[in-house]
Amino acid sequence: MMIDSHCHLDFPQFNSDCHETIERALSAGVVEAINSGVDYKTNLSTLALADKYDHIHATLGLGPGVAVSKSEEEISRILSRIEQNIEKAVGVGEAGLDYFHCKTDSGRARQANVFKKVIEIAETVDKPLVIHGRDAEYESLELVRHLDNVVFHCYSGSLETMNLITDAGYYISIATLVCFSKHHQNLVKHLPIKRMIIETDSPYLSPRKGRNEPAFLADSVATIAKLRGMEEMEVAKVTAQNTRRVFGL
Repeated sequence: MMIDSHCHLDFPQFNSDCHETIERALSAGVVEAINSGVDYKTNLSTLALADKYDHIHATLGLGPGVAVSKSEEEISRILSRIEQNIEKAVGVGEAGLDYFHCKTDSGRARQANVFKKVIEIAETVDKPLVIHGRDAEYESLELVRHLDNVVFHCYSGSLETMNLITDAGYYISIATLVCFSKHHQNLVKHLPIKRMIIETDSPYLSPRKGRNEPAFLADSVATIAKLRGMEEMEVAKVTAQNTRRVFGL
């Protein structure tokens, strides 16, 4: 009874077989999924997907790549759309900082400025904030310490920053990278189980060849169970409980 805490089933990679993908996930034991928006278009399509399927929930976001590439007018339009529809969503995000793709000081400053506006929305509506922090996990943490409910999606940062995040009472989302990444396997060994949730980030980061999809979450559960010396059923149960707690499902 697994929950995929972060996926993008409304992305073009699923245009031809979205329904079949969802059915495969259900058959594999993925009983709920959280589909995350990143821009104006996907914030609309994730809401449409959540409206169509009772077990799929939406979050509305503004990704750091979008923050850099769009005009001020377009950013304001996305933020307004989030505010207008946030009651239909279970969380705000994904949003954050991405220093891996953005190398300039001006770009990073723009990401931070937009991220702060998304943080304000999350604080105002009292919903969990889903953070995209790549090579900027610590910097992202420093901006959100006043919030109560935070998820670091697809966490890939240091063990030291992870400990600061969990000490703050926030959640770490482990992606299917754990199936083949030694770094992520080491993180899982040290991550408090009560702060762990799991995701595929579909269509990305597949543990198998080609496109990732929620059904492959079973691969992560098997890997985590082996690393932690737990039963797979217990890993699925605890991470599902954590996901329900953080998103109020």
